Amino acid sequence: MDFCVKINPNVIYKIENQLKKSNIPNIEVGDSVKIRVLIKEGNKERIQVSEGVVISKNNANLNTTITVRKVLQNIGVEKVYLIHSPKITQISITRKSKIRRAKLYYLRNRSGKATRLKQKFV
Repeated sequence: MDFCVKINPNVIYKIENQLKKSNIPNIEVGDSVKIRVLIKEGNKERIQVSEGVVISKNNANLNTTITVRKVLQNIGVEKVYLIHSPKITQISITRKSKIRRAKLYYLRNRSGKATRLKQKFV
């Protein structure tokens, strides 16, 4: 028995557009961002703020993700955020940097002042 069901791509596109957030700033690689994430602990909810540098961005419509890197106690921490997730309440850009690459993976091998990026004044 064959249970394949064909779905019209236009239907998927319309549903994805309804779920997309409209209040997201134009995030680029190299930006320093603050992300406010809704965290549920038991029956309580709170907002946790995390900040860092966007080292990569994956554009895929509703599944657009950014990878944010920061250094905590001399340990590099990277986290991937789904931008259109309902758990993300707010994203704010604190600083824009002048970069020449699409992915900043080379920051993983650097420490201290070598990780600084030149600021872009817009």
